[in-house]
Amino acid sequence: MPKTLKLLLTENVDSLGIVGDVVNVRTGYARNFLMPRNLATTPSDEKVKELAAKRADAERQLAHLRKQREELIEKIKGIEVTLQRSCNDQGILYGAITQQDVATALNEMGHGVKPRDVRLAQTIKRIDAYDIHVKLDSDLDASVKLWVVADRELDLDKEQPAAAASTQAAPQQQDLLAADDAAKKASKGGWGAPKAAAEGDAGDKKKHDKHEKADKHDKHEKSDKAPKAEKSDKPKKGKDEGKKGKKEKA
Repeated sequence: MPKTLKLLLTENVDSLGIVGDVVNVRTGYARNFLMPRNLATTPSDEKVKELAAKRADAERQLAHLRKQREELIEKIKGIEVTLQRSCNDQGILYGAITQQDVATALNEMGHGVKPRDVRLAQTIKRIDAYDIHVKLDSDLDASVKLWVVADRELDLDKEQPAAAASTQAAPQQQDLLAADDAAKKASKGGWGAPKAAAEGDAGDKKKHDKHEKADKHDKHEKSDKAPKAEKSDKPKKGKDEGKKGKKEKA
């Protein structure tokens, strides 16, 4: 089955063509939409001749529609539309503005604009002013100013100065913190200085403890040796005295 089919339009179809045009469309679109609704058929010379008069009427209608669109574009260029909506205290709408809302407002002003002709570049959910694009044809477009206003008085002007003050205070606080950190680094010799000093103190303490242990060990050895020498002297002295006594008796 081919992916596309060549069909002859028997009616005007938006974004596709007018009656009498021969177009290439996808097979699914042709079999599921155009042909069941008698909007298109298989092209042939006989069918083209039968639709010639109908095509001429369609062309006249198309020219008239083109003229109406040109006039409408000139009318809506630069106009302003106001929509009143409910919102919270911060100006956030409870419901977003849609294409239908803008088209309805324009129609109430006497401008026949369809919702599909309204192009929204962003989601509108806040009290503010917006530029809305209206496109009636590939080369027919205009910009409309949209004002979204609250249905009650808001104190947004009071909140904005407070927000501005907070945003100005934030850089000042950052500068103060940066200056404080720099002062700490300068007084302590940098971030690595405390750690190095602590390691140096720990090393000195270990050396000091080591020397104290060595001194204690030497003293202990000397104290152990000294008593042994005294004990060895006493017995010798006693033996000598005994020998002297025997000699005297003799």
